[in-house]
Amino acid sequence: MPLDRPDISELVARAREIALVARERAQQTEAARRVDADMIARMRAADLFRVLQPRAYGGFEYGFEVFGEIEAALASGCGSTGWVYGLLASHQWLIACFAKEAQDEVWREPDALAAGTYAPVAQAEAVDGGYLVTGAGSFCSGCDNAQWQFLGGMIPQAGGPPRPGFFLLRTADIAIDDDWHTMGLAGTGSKSIVARRAFVPSRRAVTFAELADASAPGMRAHPNPLYRQSFLAVLPVTIVAPVLGMAEGALGVFLDDAKVRVTRGAVAGGRRQMADLATVQLRVAEASACIDAARLMMLRDLADAAALAARGEPVGIDVRLRNRRDQAFCARLAIQAIDSLFLAAGGQGLFLDHPLQRFWRDAHAAASHISLNWDSTGSMYGQYLLGLEPKGQY
Repeated sequence: MPLDRPDISELVARAREIALVARERAQQTEAARRVDADMIARMRAADLFRVLQPRAYGGFEYGFEVFGEIEAALASGCGSTGWVYGLLASHQWLIACFAKEAQDEVWREPDALAAGTYAPVAQAEAVDGGYLVTGAGSFCSGCDNAQWQFLGGMIPQAGGPPRPGFFLLRTADIAIDDDWHTMGLAGTGSKSIVARRAFVPSRRAVTFAELADASAPGMRAHPNPLYRQSFLAVLPVTIVAPVLGMAEGALGVFLDDAKVRVTRGAVAGGRRQMADLATVQLRVAEASACIDAARLMMLRDLADAAALAARGEPVGIDVRLRNRRDQAFCARLAIQAIDSLFLAAGGQGLFLDHPLQRFWRDAHAAASHISLNWDSTGSMYGQYLLGLEPKGQY
């Protein structure tokens, strides 16, 4: 049943409250290598997983701009917690792109969540009513917290070669390989998932091409244009917004320290207020400018994609490529902000109980995601500007 929608400001305020708890538990989350059930329960109780879910299944149908603000707010407390929220909450939108029968099946349990891995590595054998799927997908963030899993793979096609896309499987039908041991985003639990001849009915498979041109069954059926947006034009905000949130968290921590810290070293001069140093003033100005620029770019791109969908117009290659460029560049700006603060913090920022070093590690881990790789994404847009065929996913 549809619920009354809380105001956007109320949802963001709830996220900021949870972020305070997430910051207190950040070391614990990192050591556990996953977001714990209590944090997921807090986000669920705050209705944060309903933001992109269809109203027919109890969701709010807010847009990606709202989702991005909520995710960034959570990541400002703990990067891993914000990252996992983003994947689980954005997959509510992805589920809505599947056939109605698949949506009914998933949301028979109203609070069900889905994690996923995107590289089309799984192979499938067509059988009566669906497919037998075999394969291992890596980097499945939040898989321990989800009842369903997206597994990228090659979907058999009648009369043609298989096409890349998603299979949607119950968590009970896959195995989780506990192979996530990393220097950053350790708390995301981005383990590998493994399917061995798991049966997936046809209703729970959709190609990337259908998601890119907004022709997937659920995208055609939902009346809200939210669900008719090209998925690579909007869905990567899931991994952009948390890096932005980490930069905001890092700036907040740095400002709190700088306002009260007194220098001790001979290079800067002993007994000086850190806030009085011009280099510190320049670093916080640079960081805040990078954060503002990234946010403006991210929200502009999401608003443009939503406006095109609302007018019933396809998201053209120009917008899709620009958004892909900007997704990587937003992360680049956020990294620049965090790097400038981390270098200015000196030795105090190195201690493992200091949030700044964790934001630095988590943000750099996030930026290693292939979708945020500037060299590949930037060159793809450069190819387009130069009249060449862009090589990559857009």
